[in-house]
Amino acid sequence: MQILIRARSRWRLVRGQIAPAARKPLAALAVLITLPAHATIPAAPAADEYRVRFFHTHTGERLEIVYRRGDHYLPEALAKLNHYLRDHRTGDVHQYDPKVFDLLHDLVAATGRPGAEIDVICGYRTPWSNEFLRSRSDGVARNSLHLQAMAIDIRVPGIATARLRDAALALHRGGVGYYAKSDFVHVDVGRVRRW
Repeated sequence: MQILIRARSRWRLVRGQIAPAARKPLAALAVLITLPAHATIPAAPAADEYRVRFFHTHTGERLEIVYRRGDHYLPEALAKLNHYLRDHRTGDVHQYDPKVFDLLHDLVAATGRPGAEIDVICGYRTPWSNEFLRSRSDGVARNSLHLQAMAIDIRVPGIATARLRDAALALHRGGVGYYAKSDFVHVDVGRVRRW
């Protein structure tokens, strides 16, 4: 086997016995070493981007954000999402479970509308807000996953909430609540259940 080695500014050919196990890696190295200076090595493909688009029905705010690239969540984006999904009654912010954003990303894709804007009805709730809602409705759980920033109430314009509910159920990724009269769907990343 022959190997090219660069010694100072000159290339020289080295001949000799090389163990068979070392031949392949050394051959690959020799190819890289002998590439012309202007040659380019193809870059790794870009990581998939995970994006969500929101309209908050109580604050009127919109947000479109890439929150994940490949397997890497983007801390700055997560911080913006946490603020966006704050308790709109108190302004308190809580750190959301990023699996909620993955669920929403996959949910709109499952409806055939990837990248669709999601109307946010309710994100994080403080204990005070949760009790406030419980005093006015019997459909609010005492230990709601909204309190842990693991749940969100949504609708998607142009998609019937019954269809959104069915798509969420088919994902088997957590709880799904259907509120036909109020026209929204609750999704969370807790245990799989429905109501």
